[in-house]
Amino acid sequence: MESFRREVREWLSANLVGEFAELRGKGGPGREHEAFEGRLRWHRHLARSGWTCLGWPGERSVEEQVVFHEEYAEADAPAKVDIVGEGLLGPTLIAFGTPEQKERFLPKIRTLDELWCQGYSEPGAGSDLASVQTKARLEDGRWVIDGQKIWTSNAHYSDWIFVLCRTEPGSRRHHGLSYLLVPLRQPGIEVRPIRQLTGTSEFNEVFFDGAVTAEENVVGKPGEGWKIAMATLGFERGTAMLGHQVGFRRQLDAVMARAPHDERLTRAWLELHVMRSHTLRTLGDEPGPEASVLKLFWAGWHRRLGELALDSLGPASMADENQWQRLFLFSRAETIYGGSDEIQREIIAHRVLGLPR
Repeated sequence: MESFRREVREWLSANLVGEFAELRGKGGPGREHEAFEGRLRWHRHLARSGWTCLGWPGERSVEEQVVFHEEYAEADAPAKVDIVGEGLLGPTLIAFGTPEQKERFLPKIRTLDELWCQGYSEPGAGSDLASVQTKARLEDGRWVIDGQKIWTSNAHYSDWIFVLCRTEPGSRRHHGLSYLLVPLRQPGIEVRPIRQLTGTSEFNEVFFDGAVTAEENVVGKPGEGWKIAMATLGFERGTAMLGHQVGFRRQLDAVMARAPHDERLTRAWLELHVMRSHTLRTLGDEPGPEASVLKLFWAGWHRRLGELALDSLGPASMADENQWQRLFLFSRAETIYGGSDEIQREIIAHRVLGLPR
């Protein structure tokens, strides 16, 4: 494994040069607006060199994935632009898609020729995802879609969206839902960026008014949308999380270098090591409810780090706009997006601990 680590490290050193060197540290949650076009060129360069979709079946071992994500983060390489396509939809199609869907969509996800976003949350269905009301009906061999999605990351940059919608009139909760693949650049779809506390706009509202997609662009059978959607969320927790944790460690190191050490910094350091140990212990398992433990843990840890950074650095942290302010503000969202803390606790209680509802 050390030879592979050396290969990754040497490749990154040789390729993060020129225009790509200027992208170091750019992008990531709350900063997706940074150098987007340059990061897209970098991500396509990764693809041409065989460094995308490492987690897909038959690509790289779990150990190799861990090494790649750690070295990528250590090199301060720019954040990738299509985590949703590569990390969520790709594995979902491999597990549940038809041969035709795999042939049509997977190659363009791999090469970054088509970018994806996720259409789950709605104004009345955020954490309670089973309450979605966006509707789709079959007409003349096409799905016709009406409704609204919200908090859709990077929809303004994306070409396609996978949409959880209600396809059986009168159905309720988990029943009657379908998982549709929908082209975004068409009449009948409007994308409106949402201005955030950080002043940036990586989240969006997406409005569907008679938007269409082909009948065959349903993943699984019509009515199986809940099962497919939950599988997609399961793929969200994986080896890439180790790369995020390297980023967390770098942030913590920066705070510790500037702030007097106290019990909270020591606790944060210990918790980060616990987080890594838990991630390593669960790698390679089928996605399951145990992933909620990690989501709950890292989101709370990162939010506390933002609070700790401002407290430790004192008034200077508020003098000008800086990374610590962005961390403090954006980390508030991390305990909500991707499954709120409340929902994660519900999943852990019922499906891990076996507690009664």
